[in-house]
Amino acid sequence: MAVLVTRPHPDDATTAASLRGRGYEVLQAPVLRFEPVAFHDDMDARYSAVIVTSASAVRGIDHHLKGHRLLELPLFAVGERTADAARRAGFTHVISANGDAAGLRDLVRARVKAKELKKASTLLYLAGADLARDLAGELGESGLRVVTWTTYRMVPVGSLPREVCDAFAANRIEAVLHYSRRSARAFLDAARADGVEISALSIVQCCISAAVASVVREAGATQVVVAATPDEDALFEALERALRA
Repeated sequence: MAVLVTRPHPDDATTAASLRGRGYEVLQAPVLRFEPVAFHDDMDARYSAVIVTSASAVRGIDHHLKGHRLLELPLFAVGERTADAARRAGFTHVISANGDAAGLRDLVRARVKAKELKKASTLLYLAGADLARDLAGELGESGLRVVTWTTYRMVPVGSLPREVCDAFAANRIEAVLHYSRRSARAFLDAARADGVEISALSIVQCCISAAVASVVREAGATQVVVAATPDEDALFEALERALRA
């Protein structure tokens, strides 16, 4: 029996390797495709810090960053995976929120309260085309100015790999991992298009947050488990609990 990983590439490969290391059989079906967005640098802009909610946001512009003045700024990352991507791109002062976008917002607000960031600072937000929450607006309520640069978009692929459809037909998949609301919707759309929606919804759906879980519940899934915290280790723990049960 296999666990299905639906994350975009290359994150799907990292997750699959981690699961295999824990003894799971794994199938991969990236349901979103990464596309970088054209980079337009405002050379006159001055920022106090950079905020990032996805490793893909860094990947979208990493080939533009060599020697760039942005690398000298502190960078606030949503979690350690995103922080690692920022370090690989050349940022040297990286601070991880170790959580979700709300945790990142609270981390930045705490730095303002501690006077490590000026209240009227201008922050650069490297982001995807589709945002799950208005982080810029929330930080703006704290007196910060946030400039958003869209560096990438994720495009639904429309269908699942043939081997995955065959595995659903043969009842060889016992759980699906979901990392975002958008990828969960893309997975459901692809399963519906391929005629395997009933099989896909009848198995364990492991979701990284309650918001993601709401997507699969609304679609009719009944075996839904949610990670205790919004990170991959907690998601794996939820998977293990669900499969033991």
